[in-house]
Amino acid sequence: MLETSVETYWEAYSFLMHEAEVLDERHEREWLEMVTDDVEYLMPVRVNRERGEGDGFSEEAFYFEETRGSLELRVRRIETEYAWAEDPPSRTRHFVTNVRVAPGEKEDEVAVRSNLLLYRTRGSAPGHDIISAERKDILRKEEGQWKLRKRVILLDHHLLETHNLSVFL
Repeated sequence: MLETSVETYWEAYSFLMHEAEVLDERHEREWLEMVTDDVEYLMPVRVNRERGEGDGFSEEAFYFEETRGSLELRVRRIETEYAWAEDPPSRTRHFVTNVRVAPGEKEDEVAVRSNLLLYRTRGSAPGHDIISAERKDILRKEEGQWKLRKRVILLDHHLLETHNLSVFL
């Protein structure tokens, strides 16, 4: 099992910072190369529950429940002239904070938790979106490079007020 040494922490942190830059610069194809072939990309719907009734997230309903294949389709669509939700493209800023790294369940993996604040504007519209969430990631080292194996995005919002959610978190 990989230790969560300072070096491992720094590598995981650097991965997240590079990923944020890649997404903010709209290099979705490059981002796709940063995920594993068996990636899971999940964003469960938040539900309001009493304290003793679970963690506040649905186990059946998701905003995203994606695999490498569905992520590839999303990226391919963004690359066409038919991605109206992203034409003109969103301007995003991913703020990633409170990065915590722990040993993963497998020898070549680490569990990484971080907080995300996404600021997004589109076209000349006067408004903006702010999305706040915690991300629970599994990073796997493949051929000497960290890749995203699993991401669970836990929104702080009960209701998303954005017109679409066509960007990657």
